Amino acid sequence: MDEKLKYELEFPIHASPQLLYQYISTPSGLSEWFADNVNSRGELFKFIWDGSEESAKLIAKKSGERIKFKWLVDEDDPYYFEIRIQVDEITKDVSIMITDFAEEDEVDEAKMLWENQISDLKQVLGSA
Repeated sequence: MDEKLKYELEFPIHASPQLLYQYISTPSGLSEWFADNVNSRGELFKFIWDGSEESAKLIAKKSGERIKFKWLVDEDDPYYFEIRIQVDEITKDVSIMITDFAEEDEVDEAKMLWENQISDLKQVLGSA
């Protein structure tokens, strides 16, 4: 398998960090925008899209700030995806920071997918 490249994206978003954290860290929140359905049992999260399923393990979380998952298919690799809430100390502007990995020829497609997902999140939050 080709080595995946790390990429980061930033999306300004008009929502309180506390509200945003509910949408990035809970199965019910994630199923509003990230996947059609999300189930969790402990640290194991199952994401369902159009009948296909992917499982990920919750590997880190900091309340109100960030959540980090590792897809089980990448279990032996150093890859993960992280959704982080960043608040500018001066302006108090809120952004969502995405860190993810994709194969070189799939980076643009992966970024577009995140843009669509975050657009869905903004719709749900009413901040589109």
